[in-house]
Amino acid sequence: MSAPAVPEPGQASSQPPPPVTAPARPAADVASRRRRLPRALPGLALGAALVLVLAVASMFIGVSDVSLRSLIAGDPAAWQVFWVSRVPRTLSIILAGMAVSVAGLIMQLMARNKFVEPSTVGTVESASLGILVVTILIPGASMMLKMSTATLFAAAGTALFLLILRRLPLRNTLLVPLVGIMLGGVISAVTTFFAYRTDLLQTLNSWMVGDFSGVLRGRYELLWIVGLLTVIGYLAADRFTVAGMGADFTTNLGLNYNRVMALGLVIVSLISAVVVVSVGSIPFLGLIVPNLVSLLIGDNVRRAVPWVAVFGAGFVLACDIIGRTIRYPYEIPVGVIVAAIGSVLFLYLLLRKRADRG
Repeated sequence: MSAPAVPEPGQASSQPPPPVTAPARPAADVASRRRRLPRALPGLALGAALVLVLAVASMFIGVSDVSLRSLIAGDPAAWQVFWVSRVPRTLSIILAGMAVSVAGLIMQLMARNKFVEPSTVGTVESASLGILVVTILIPGASMMLKMSTATLFAAAGTALFLLILRRLPLRNTLLVPLVGIMLGGVISAVTTFFAYRTDLLQTLNSWMVGDFSGVLRGRYELLWIVGLLTVIGYLAADRFTVAGMGADFTTNLGLNYNRVMALGLVIVSLISAVVVVSVGSIPFLGLIVPNLVSLLIGDNVRRAVPWVAVFGAGFVLACDIIGRTIRYPYEIPVGVIVAAIGSVLFLYLLLRKRADRG
């Protein structure tokens, strides 16, 4: 067998170059990644079961006498309270908790920062301003009109924050939420001024503090919209992950960066508007839940979305139960409980991030 010909210096070889292949991943690494999903499923199922237990407990907590014994006995008053108040309230808590948490995760991907969420970038404040505007101009406006107006204002406020974010010279981790909080403070000040001038401060406060005590059958059905948006967020999780890498990276992979960002903007704005119109603002929920889930299972967004939804629903259910029992028979709004716990966890995450960088 003759040896292959060696080209002369300066002469091109007639043989094609060997194909370039990506380095093979170790078999142990591939196997470990394949085992992560089956191992995660029991934990997710356990979390869903815990949410179900909290939901059942929530249905039997309250001032009205609704117990399992009275329901089995066929008490008409107990059954009426159960179907008109307790079931809608529990469903609204689950839907709102899931949706706001997922909206926070999407917002963090859009802003490329883990310390932002709709209530810290001016989205919720903009939605409240929209509701105030439509209330002043059209006092008898329907819930659908209020939701539509709040969505437009929320989208405008979120887009303004993203525009400001692009013009920042340095994308410091702590500077981004600070800018969002300042923007939200300005919008909130404008809203409070007009609410004061029109004698609607009390109404404004009901929008700014999440409270499920007024949820009844026929007044929570809009929240099913945010349930659908949560599913859409899960289906588009990979696109949001890619968009979080930047416009150039997204374009190189063949995705339309502006369309992905527009989809995220619509989802976050709609969720914020519907939740504010239906039950009020739930601060820090969309910030702490995605961060805690990230600490537990990592940053795989496709796998994290179900965990974020389950964890968010369970967290709001637990806070609502605490608010109904800590001063029984009086009730503390769930927004106050979530804000108290969320602010402590927010400080912990900030200090932990600073310690990791130090």
